[in-house]
Amino acid sequence: MADARRKLILIRHAKSAHPDGVDDIERPLASRGEKDAPAVGRWLRENAHAIEDVHCSPATRTRQTWELIQSKLPAGPVVNFDERIYEASGTELLTVVREMPVNAMTVAIIGHNPGLEDLVQLLTGEHVELKTATVALLHSEQGWADADESWASASTFAKPRG
Repeated sequence: MADARRKLILIRHAKSAHPDGVDDIERPLASRGEKDAPAVGRWLRENAHAIEDVHCSPATRTRQTWELIQSKLPAGPVVNFDERIYEASGTELLTVVREMPVNAMTVAIIGHNPGLEDLVQLLTGEHVELKTATVALLHSEQGWADADESWASASTFAKPRG
């Protein structure tokens, strides 16, 4: 029997640089981030299986994180660069979750703190710290449109290193 649980993968972008005169949204990955992001991709390949849909912040560091993650995955999911994710609160991210494709079983959001930590707490009731290049893998028996408080159980938190 197939696993009927929905899997929500929340990924905080890898470590970013802070160059002078660069707007926050344009900050690139630091060298450590360039090493850690592919490790996230390898971890996802081994632990999350087929990601069908990705919603990524349009920030440079999240886009670069996704590119390096994707290079380690066997198949390319549908990717949406969603402006709502940049600087989003947990409640705003919940709206993104509720709009995931109804038939998708495994989806990912690549974004920023504090929104991602707030979303984990909202969906699971657990307070977690998501440092850069950290993955939260949440499960739920309910559909995306039903996402709300206590919608998911947190099954795994990982911080792969490059």
